Amino acid sequence: MTAPVALIAGGSRGLGLEIARELHRRGFHVALGARDEAELAHAAAELGDRTSIHVLDVTDAERMRAVVGDVTHAHGPIDVAVHVAGIIQVGPAQDMTIEQFDRALDIMARGPIHLAWAVLPSMRARRRGRIGVVASVGGVVTPPHLLPYSTAKSAAIGFTDGLAAELAGSGVTATSIVPGLMRTGSHDQAEFTGNAAAEHVWFSLAASLPIVSADSARAARRMVDGVLAGRPLVTITPLTWMAYRVHGLMPATTTRAMGLAARFLPRATGRTEPVTGHHLPLPRPIAALATLGRRAAARNNETPHRTALSRPSTDAADDGTTSGR
Repeated sequence: MTAPVALIAGGSRGLGLEIARELHRRGFHVALGARDEAELAHAAAELGDRTSIHVLDVTDAERMRAVVGDVTHAHGPIDVAVHVAGIIQVGPAQDMTIEQFDRALDIMARGPIHLAWAVLPSMRARRRGRIGVVASVGGVVTPPHLLPYSTAKSAAIGFTDGLAAELAGSGVTATSIVPGLMRTGSHDQAEFTGNAAAEHVWFSLAASLPIVSADSARAARRMVDGVLAGRPLVTITPLTWMAYRVHGLMPATTTRAMGLAARFLPRATGRTEPVTGHHLPLPRPIAALATLGRRAAARNNETPHRTALSRPSTDAADDGTTSGR
């Protein structure tokens, strides 16, 4: 019997790799899509059989269609497609550039559209298919110092919610996946502007401490459960569920609370050139507190053990705040 096929856009590391592991455990052939071929090979070597790799930039709609065609031709029609690719840019809004917003939107807002439009014709024809888009609680309540990220994730939620309604009765479903902070190791691949070292400290702690962040493997299981069940919305952690409710009831209050939180974060410096997290060593006491985050980075292929990892990538799987990468 032929294995069902799942395509993971942004599946080479981070949360995307966790989702790939979970689908692979459930008997799927997992097609991993990401920009970096070395990262893809490393992930595929771990998963073993029923795995294929496909060099893919989610911002390129033509390439997305080509990869979907390649996967379908080689392994059969795609039953599940999940968009996880993302980028985390951390810093004060004043130190963000228009280009950083454009990049976030290209990857995390347009990327899901490119994936959906590539797989939907076949899914509609077969009246069967599951689409999942990993968004973030940051797309519901915008935290300070994550404005490009939150802007793009908000767009992703709006798109996926609307698509789910449009697909009603078609046999195809779309699921908005809304996690909070998760321990994926994404702080190693996040990009920091302004006072980059100080921004890296607070973000690494938030993405590592167990009270604040969730275990990514358990989160991936819940995400896959929700996508396969065809649920329109999957929230991860009680904090995310609460953020939805509180913001819905008291939107002005949550905005003021985020403004208050911003006062405790590093001030703008005028430095807009991003620095990737793995170039910013943590002070020893902070590094000790971020131990779980470092372990997650090593587990999820986020550690820069290859030269290719030293450059920014659009395949960071949301990861810390979307994931919480």
